[in-house]
This record gives sequence, C-alpha cells and structure tokens, in this order.
Amino acid sequence: MTLSLTEMKILRLLQDDARVTNQELAEKTSMSASPCWRKVRKLEEDGVIQGYRAVLNRKKLGLGVMVFIRIVIDCHSEAEARKFEEEVTALEDVVACYSIGGDADFLLQVVSSNLDSYAEFAMSVVRRLPRIKEMQSMFVLKEIKPLGNFPIKKSAEES
Repeated sequence: MTLSLTEMKILRLLQDDARVTNQELAEKTSMSASPCWRKVRKLEEDGVIQGYRAVLNRKKLGLGVMVFIRIVIDCHSEAEARKFEEEVTALEDVVACYSIGGDADFLLQVVSSNLDSYAEFAMSVVRRLPRIKEMQSMFVLKEIKPLGNFPIKKSAEES
C-alpha cells in the first residue's frame, strides 16, 4: 500500500493521541475537516488503522511481573500448531504470542501480579498446553522501551 505524506502524518498523530478530535487532526495536517475525516475513514477501511485503545499502566493494575516465555513444541503439524495457538489465545495472562523462527517455536508475553502467581500460572496452565517440549521463562527486570508507536517512514510509500 502506498501512503501519502498526509496519511503518514495522520498515522503519526493518531499513534501519539488516538483521542485527538478530527478538527485538531485537520489543523495539524493543514487540511479541512471533511477531507481529513475521509482520509482517516479510508485508512480504517483499508485496515491500516485496526482500532483504537487506551494504553494502560500494568503496574497500577497490580501486574508487577512481566515474563517472556520461549516455547518449543514437539510436533510441528499445522493442526497441532493451530490447537496450541487457540489455547494460548484464550489465556488472559498471555498478552501477546508470536510464532517465531530459530531454536524455539513460540514466544509468549505474560503478565502477573507477583512471582508466586506467575509460578502457579506457568506450572498449572502453560506447562499443560498441548505438545510443549521445552519452556524457558525470561523475566523482565526493567522496561527500557515498551511497545509503542510503529515507525511511519517514507519507505512505507514503497511497500
């Protein structure tokens, strides 16, 4: 998809503040309100903008522990992988799951209130997921650059 410079600016602004009004967005992109609104709607319809959400402070929610779990499964059939993915998707404590290459098959991002609750979750839930061969927990000591905005660059025009 080719993005115009104006669309890239709109995306940057919305990533910084999704609650910005259409009027403010129009002013910041030097457009009138109607064309700005149409551009945003087109970005939504094209699936570039997939939704809007609040960014929450996990620690203020009582989720003081974040762990990445590297998982190797013992069967690599499509059906088994899909079953694993479905079960992981249903787990509320798993906030992200990625199928990865290299020496592991999946990387899970998990949040928990404390180490004891994580240990219980890891041993009673994650270890019991289908076809797990190996599991390694990597505890986050400090968030240096948590997931934030995606880069919106001119190279996006060429994709």
